Amino acid sequence: MRERPVDLGWMRVFVEATRQGSLTAAANVLNMSQPAISYHIRRAEEEVGVALFERVHRGVELTPAGRQLFEIARRAVGDIDDAVRGFHAERDRGTIRLLTDYAFSALWLMPRMHAVRQLHPELDIQIVATQRFQQTRLGENEIAVVFGAKSDVKADAVLLVPEVVTPVCTPAFAERNGPFDDPSSLARSTLIHLDSPSQAPWFEWTTYLSHFGAKREAQAGHVDLTFNTYSLVVQAALTGQGIAIGWEGLVDASMSSGVLRAVGRTLEAKGRGYWLVAPDQPGRHVEWLAKWLVSEAKDNGWCAGV
Repeated sequence: MRERPVDLGWMRVFVEATRQGSLTAAANVLNMSQPAISYHIRRAEEEVGVALFERVHRGVELTPAGRQLFEIARRAVGDIDDAVRGFHAERDRGTIRLLTDYAFSALWLMPRMHAVRQLHPELDIQIVATQRFQQTRLGENEIAVVFGAKSDVKADAVLLVPEVVTPVCTPAFAERNGPFDDPSSLARSTLIHLDSPSQAPWFEWTTYLSHFGAKREAQAGHVDLTFNTYSLVVQAALTGQGIAIGWEGLVDASMSSGVLRAVGRTLEAKGRGYWLVAPDQPGRHVEWLAKWLVSEAKDNGWCAGV
């Protein structure tokens, strides 16, 4: 014969009455009436088949059986409360999807993510790195940082980091292969390229050199390098393999530390760079992150704000 399962609805009342030492005090804590507390205790004693409390002056005390049951009930109630708090925390945890390209995510965002976590440890920021961002409608918990011109983004997008470029290389490479007094001297050196479509929407070596009227001629002993991501371009420059076009905002840390140095003239594209694109109706977490990104860019002198 199968035994009837034990009804545990009285367990929290039993634990609280024990902690308070009074049915009236337990009723106040649990926001219940004193008769309701008494009913649950009576049901508990009927359920387990033994007396759990002894009535004393102005309160109750546990019987030996009650003390044995209390330790079990206290742990069970505590475990349930911990689990429920975890469920609530997971439900209330803010999740943001930040869409951007590989270079910005690796060289601009990642060094700053520790600061974001310190400010808002409850936020779960999922960085989605892609080179094929589509101007689709963003959800309320999504935000994007995309490279392009003003005409490529929404009217309310904020220019976070404008495109300002300077040729860079290691001091050792400059000593061995320099001096690089003018763009023509750069054209005669080993250049590191970012692989791009037929007409790149950013400065590349061809457009940089042509802007200054410098021509690239084949030079014996100079073999250029080409990579399909800007992070690899920077890594190649850091290891002294040639001269790369350094984007302001992406190579600043390497230049500040002296690992890379400028070896050419700076060139800026008006109205082009990394744009902050927010959804039409952003959630409160996205609003905070957007303000933080703008503030961080303004503090470094890149963004003029809105």
